[in-house]
Amino acid sequence: MIDPSTGESVNPAALEAIFGKELLRQEVSPKPTIDIPQEIREAYLLWRPTPLIRATRLEKYLKTPAKLYYKYEGVSPTGSHKPNTAVAQAYYNMREGIEKLTTETGAGQWGSSLAFAGSLFDLDIEVYMVRVSYEQKPYRKTMMKLYGADVVPSPSTRTEVGKRIREKFPDTSGSLGIAISEAVERCLSLDNTKYSLGSVLSHVLLHQSVTGQETMEQLNSVDEYPDTVIGCVGGGSNFAGLAYPYIVDQQKKPPKETEFIAVESTACPSISRGEYLYDHGDTGRITPLMKMFTVGHEFVPDPIHAGGLRYHGMAPSLSMLIKHGMVKPRAYNQVEALEAAVTFAQQEGIIPAPETAHAIKAMIDEALRCKETGEAKTVVILMSGHGFFDMSAYEAYLKGELQPFELPQERINKTVGSLKGLYPDA
Repeated sequence: MIDPSTGESVNPAALEAIFGKELLRQEVSPKPTIDIPQEIREAYLLWRPTPLIRATRLEKYLKTPAKLYYKYEGVSPTGSHKPNTAVAQAYYNMREGIEKLTTETGAGQWGSSLAFAGSLFDLDIEVYMVRVSYEQKPYRKTMMKLYGADVVPSPSTRTEVGKRIREKFPDTSGSLGIAISEAVERCLSLDNTKYSLGSVLSHVLLHQSVTGQETMEQLNSVDEYPDTVIGCVGGGSNFAGLAYPYIVDQQKKPPKETEFIAVESTACPSISRGEYLYDHGDTGRITPLMKMFTVGHEFVPDPIHAGGLRYHGMAPSLSMLIKHGMVKPRAYNQVEALEAAVTFAQQEGIIPAPETAHAIKAMIDEALRCKETGEAKTVVILMSGHGFFDMSAYEAYLKGELQPFELPQERINKTVGSLKGLYPDA
């Protein structure tokens, strides 16, 4: 991380006003592994281990020789992979005597997960929910409130950042970058409060690695090793959680070489069409600069239904892997993604979240490619959550009202160009 005012690396101690000390230690830790405290393990027992399921009905439907597996994180209390890090972050903050956490959320999976974790460890939670998702997904908002959280549509009138953006863009649908700015501003203005992030940073990706570690154990038990690992990406946490244990294993002598595919939305194509630059993690430029693939912190995405894939940037560690060709980017629009999700639901019975639908589309494409080549590849995806709160998206798809939106290049040029104007040497 770089301090834009000095151009120098940020001392982790300077971030202690925002993050808990243990989380900052994990962020910069050189250790290859970090032990999971017993209290977190006990909380994980509410839903972990999660099932790894072979999609045999989908295989038969596609007439593919490929073996298709999905790691199903929708069995968590909030229906997604997000509690893996929410519980850890809430626990470490509680141990340090913190009483309140602020955060942002897009589609609501992260906000509901932190609200759940706050209820476990007696923390107050204040969530800034991207306005379009606040309106599209009212039951996510209700879930957060059931767990005791305060939920605010973003941009709001509660923060100076929110007021400025509402004054300049009164009809804005909001963005994760704006919501992050609001949550960080509130954190800095309150006593005994820290900020909690659901993706992007290394300690978040670390916590999510429980999914990949479990997958390795489960596949080993049936003498399988993946040829292809796939996950959808917004900030990078669910893909990294599944893939990073295997990427580490690839540095040893694994039984086969594995391909890694990170799938994003064409409406917010940071890794497939963005640039690898230093950028802020938030629209209000409160956070330090991070080297990542980005479409620019000023970018405000269109109101697609995959709210978790609408972030302007990408995790720095994942961005580096993509830059060096170790992970391949891929992008689909929301119509082809939901078409794949409907096929999956009709064959496997589970209705996926719109974010996960993008990974399912990639898995089906790989299965059909194996059908052409005759290769019996083993393909694994992280099914990061269920779509039970996303019926408006499926209803729009079934009515033919969903648009296959692809972000125009001129909008990327504008927001990336503005970033380069701010930091010419980035």
